[in-house]
Amino acid sequence: MIMLTKSDFLKNANNGNIPPLYEEISYSSPCLIYESLASTNSFLLESVKGPDKIARYSFIGFNPCLIFKTKNGDIEIESSVKTTAYTNKPLTILKKIVKSYKQITFECLPPFQGGIVGIFSYDFVQYLERLPSYAVDDLNLPDAHFLIISSLIAFDHLYKKCWIIVCPGVKDCIEKEETGKAVNWSEKYDEAEYIMKKIANKIMREFRNSVQHYKLTRIKRLSRHSPKIVYEMKKKDYMDIVKKTKEYIAAGDIFQANLSQRVSAHIEGKIPWNIYKILSSINPSPFAAFIDFGSYQIISSSPERLLRVRNRMIETRPIAGTRPRGKNVREDEMMRTELLLNEKERAEHIMLIDLERNDLGRVSNYGSVTVDELMITEDYSHVIHIVSNVIGCLAEGKDCFDAIKAAFPGGTITGVPKVRCMEIIDELEPVKRGPYTGSIGYISFSGNMDLNIVIRTFVIKGGMAYVQAGAGIVTDSDPEREYFETLKKAEALIKTLGMV
Repeated sequence: MIMLTKSDFLKNANNGNIPPLYEEISYSSPCLIYESLASTNSFLLESVKGPDKIARYSFIGFNPCLIFKTKNGDIEIESSVKTTAYTNKPLTILKKIVKSYKQITFECLPPFQGGIVGIFSYDFVQYLERLPSYAVDDLNLPDAHFLIISSLIAFDHLYKKCWIIVCPGVKDCIEKEETGKAVNWSEKYDEAEYIMKKIANKIMREFRNSVQHYKLTRIKRLSRHSPKIVYEMKKKDYMDIVKKTKEYIAAGDIFQANLSQRVSAHIEGKIPWNIYKILSSINPSPFAAFIDFGSYQIISSSPERLLRVRNRMIETRPIAGTRPRGKNVREDEMMRTELLLNEKERAEHIMLIDLERNDLGRVSNYGSVTVDELMITEDYSHVIHIVSNVIGCLAEGKDCFDAIKAAFPGGTITGVPKVRCMEIIDELEPVKRGPYTGSIGYISFSGNMDLNIVIRTFVIKGGMAYVQAGAGIVTDSDPEREYFETLKKAEALIKTLGMV
């Protein structure tokens, strides 16, 4: 049953406040429901595991009404009938798209009730800072790629609830400035009602097949083989860039920097969605994502939030400091204690908290930025992290797009000071990072936002799976140890391909 009558909808929409239509459906696994609805240009943002505070909601989206892409300053906005090219600042265009739909929301629903979903690649920083560009762009992926979503499935895992949500008239509102046509809200309500019924029927029809297929793919995991890994940097080359970074630290240019390397593997015959299912089962995380952009796919099991904006409160949640899980409860406790008492880990973490406080301070009310969780530990399937939480209140006139300008990309995956570290990263890393250490997530029509940091992530393109991993370099870093740390992180992810 749709939880909004036509008369109530029209009363609001005709006054410029557009509510979504929604209907509760049976709660089930997001993976199973995604399989019922999956198509090119669809996504699953999934909170698989983590504290309730950060791992409560999941979202599925499909059939975008528009698709936004930008590369090297050129912007394309694609619909089912045409593609329009622009040359402008990408954030300006994205903001215009989001602000063109005046949505009001329901408190009983999850915080994303329609908007844009996609990725800012790390290289999107070129639109925010003046930086050199030496690294090779061999993957040639968009700097930002977003789906404008008017139909979605939303999950609240705390209360085991699930809804179909449809936003009437999104495309019409976005294109209104160009077409000049007034929106017929009565007609748009009827269209949305029809779409909701169509989605519900498709889920019911396909769900049984999805359950059976899901069981089969889990059985196939028993057959394993190790993929052949392509190492894209020689050991000596990575050690050399670590040594060069340490010279920059000694010279006082920076305090620490994150240096990464990329590995890849052939995956002919492997289905990207099956890779996601395996990864999310063995490495569950609060900011997992699967996005099928058609020409490439993103498969992420990130544990880290870059930015959240909700009801004008802004939040970032840096992770810095890691130890492996123990074999039992006693060993876990020993690892936590050792991690929290390690002076090097503590010093690096405090430095990054200061950076994040400064970033949030640029867009927050004076005096509102605080650290409400300081150096706690969080347990994940394979590791224990030191985590802090920094919050603030957005200043008058500031919004989530200002927050992106202030805080993107995250300090934990660049270094301190951020801009100089990014210059050094571009100088020393041989290929552009692309999606790695960018951000995946949503920006809602109502002004809410949640973005992760793209780590522990596959990029699938052209029959290859690419994984990048980094290490934090400080004055006493050992180049060989840092090399093997990055390989260990990357290989752990690549080996999951052998389970598909």
